[in-house]
Amino acid sequence: MFLDRVANSPTLKMVNLVLQKQAAGERIVSLAIGEPSFQTPREIIDVAYESMKAGDVHYTSSYGTAEVREAISRKVQKKNHIRAEPINTIFLTTKFAVYAALMAVVKGSCEVLIPDPGYFYAEPVVLSGATPKRYLLGEGFELDVDSVRKRIGKRTRAIILNTPSNPTARVFGKSELKELYDLCRERGLTIISDEAYEDLVYTGSHFSIGSLEKKPATVISLFSLSKSYAMTGWRAGYVVAGGETISRVCKFLENTYTSYPPFIQKACAYALLNGDRFIAEFHSELARRKKLVEERLERIRGLEAYRADGAFYLFPKYATRVKSVAICNRILREQGLAVLPGVAFGPHGEQRFRISFAGSPETLEEGMAKLADFFSGLPR
Repeated sequence: MFLDRVANSPTLKMVNLVLQKQAAGERIVSLAIGEPSFQTPREIIDVAYESMKAGDVHYTSSYGTAEVREAISRKVQKKNHIRAEPINTIFLTTKFAVYAALMAVVKGSCEVLIPDPGYFYAEPVVLSGATPKRYLLGEGFELDVDSVRKRIGKRTRAIILNTPSNPTARVFGKSELKELYDLCRERGLTIISDEAYEDLVYTGSHFSIGSLEKKPATVISLFSLSKSYAMTGWRAGYVVAGGETISRVCKFLENTYTSYPPFIQKACAYALLNGDRFIAEFHSELARRKKLVEERLERIRGLEAYRADGAFYLFPKYATRVKSVAICNRILREQGLAVLPGVAFGPHGEQRFRISFAGSPETLEEGMAKLADFFSGLPR
């Protein structure tokens, strides 16, 4: 079974550990989880509520409702400059969309390239029946197309791309993305572009690699409402791709969970067409929290100063020669502070840990004080 080759989620493992400690009466401060402290805007909630009261509580098409697919196509045309029609869209949560996209493109015994360090893509690659193969990012975590080129082999089928990046917080530029697109077209590779943090960019601007196509073909673009609208619990997202790929994803959904609740799709269509002001509010507050954490990090001896381009993470490097799992366990045990070990994101994440600055300012202040106290006690 493929499941025997898959590890449990490092993030959810830490969540469970924190919950266990809290249930035992310990006070734990968590900077480990990538979830905004904001509530979903009331207008979006009200749309879902009214939809339920109106009777929108039955099955829908596995592709999604016509309303949400139209909203998706309008949004990606306007904001991402992707030339997509409703036929190029399907509604599903983004984490599952990674797996579904892989199931749509994986054939036989093939390889899929994943970033190192990068999000937890190895597990869905294994679940799809393929073999994950890591490509290195540059020294500053920029996209290194030469590194990708060196990793392409006869069995390579696809590459997963993530910008803005979790955990590195880097935003890839148009020129490097175009270079990668040209390389993948030349080699016949599919690009799976995870753009869950598209609306959270502080330096530069987000560029969707799918906008390089006259119509969706080589690129499968994955989007989420979780971070942009503080809708993590709604499990809402969507895929934009060529019609054949969308049909394959739909076949996969038809034989797993069938469809998403129609009242959630109604609220998501509303958010996509009317929610830019919510994004602006959240972005402004996250920028303030980013500044707070960056300034505190710069004062901590033994940590490398680090600034985020996008998303809501920092991925600092520490000086002491202790493995990241061990040091994060010590921080949790000695300070009651939860952060994620860098090695969870790939071998080149070692000697680092991930901080989320999506929590409340009070949580961030307390967490950074605990971090400073921990590193001040380590030998030089």
